[in-house]
Amino acid sequence: MKVVIIGAGFAGLKLARSLNNKPGFEVLLIDKFNYHQFQPLFYQVATAALDASNISFPLRKAFHQSKNVRIRLATVLEVQPQNKIVIADNGDIPYDILVIASGADTNWFGNQQMMENAFPMKSTVEALQIRHRLIQNFEDILISKDPEQVKRLMTIVIVGGGATGVEMSGAIAEMKRYVLPADYPEIDFKQMKIYLMEGGPKTLGAMSEKSAEESKRYLEHFGVEVRTNTVLKEYDGFTATLSSGEKIETATIIWAAGIRGNVPKGIDPSLVVRGNRIKVDRYNKVSGFDNIYALGDVAFMETPEYPNGHPQVANVAINQAKNVANNLRRMEMKSNPDILEEFEYNDKGSMATVGRNKAVVDIPKPKLHFKGFIAWIIWMGLHLFLILGVKNRILVFINWVYNYITYDQSLRLIFKVFYKPKLEERKNFGKDIERTTMKQQATV
Repeated sequence: MKVVIIGAGFAGLKLARSLNNKPGFEVLLIDKFNYHQFQPLFYQVATAALDASNISFPLRKAFHQSKNVRIRLATVLEVQPQNKIVIADNGDIPYDILVIASGADTNWFGNQQMMENAFPMKSTVEALQIRHRLIQNFEDILISKDPEQVKRLMTIVIVGGGATGVEMSGAIAEMKRYVLPADYPEIDFKQMKIYLMEGGPKTLGAMSEKSAEESKRYLEHFGVEVRTNTVLKEYDGFTATLSSGEKIETATIIWAAGIRGNVPKGIDPSLVVRGNRIKVDRYNKVSGFDNIYALGDVAFMETPEYPNGHPQVANVAINQAKNVANNLRRMEMKSNPDILEEFEYNDKGSMATVGRNKAVVDIPKPKLHFKGFIAWIIWMGLHLFLILGVKNRILVFINWVYNYITYDQSLRLIFKVFYKPKLEERKNFGKDIERTTMKQQATV
């Protein structure tokens, strides 16, 4: 059974590992990156608390002892269900079973202006771009003669009051309090403004009222201005216009307002529902197909308990992958292939951290709520457990301990890298293109 998996996020990687070295399966895992990214800690990369390598794990290393799992670095252009083929930028890939685990990307809600001027944070590279912008802002402040420009550079707006927005706001506020004044003694950080915009009535909308209230209180304690029931309407790179009509001068907007499923071309649009997710049955099979599955953020499954689909979190993706792996093994062994298990999500809870010793945790069964230091320890423990690779866990833990003791981290670096043109570009533009282009600096 040739299983092709699109995407090496939580769902795709878990499925590949569950089928690893299982007889009867040939697995091909496709991703545009050659590493797995631990998305819940992107914000710590963006705020220089962790190095990008600490939350990334090479895909090939995860399958060193594998006899049946292979990796392909490619971008999927289209799927052709009628031909059982995936068309990638490096060739066509046939399949018996196709699993779409392509995850989700930033949802701009059709706002082209925001897409051009705001910073998303859905990959390691995007997190590094935010880190560069934050640090470069303060370097620019030191040489600026324009008070308006200084004010704009000193103002940061985070859009989206979910876990990502709350954690990002808290991390920047901690930098403002503990780190930046020592790095830039010439700057008066009392003038720095951090805004968190949320279109709904509360932060952490998917969590309890207690968690929402406490997260807002923690953020305000750190000096973050929280605006609920507020939508960012326009941003031209200089001025943000809110739904209330208020205007905020800012050079940096970080967009954490929503996600949108990455649906590959070739999927019938009638199967794509709200949030750009593919409609699946209780076995994660795409409606109308017996050999195509969708998992994780890109899948929309209606159940009595979740009529609007499951939450787009790692735990859902991981457990869906486990269930599909078990069902595929039953089908391959041909032992009661019709007795397949439906997916049922067991919500173990949700959590978010605002900063040092400040976090909130909700557990539904039994109904429990934690806050403060205890919740912060629970948050750290779970994230360490989920990070792939013992070495990465150790490095992240060491970084957290060092940061906790010293209130500092030595990762506030601005890298300049050289762009080397591809062979095709050198052919098109002549032999001198390599020499001239190597002199052009591209910022990561």
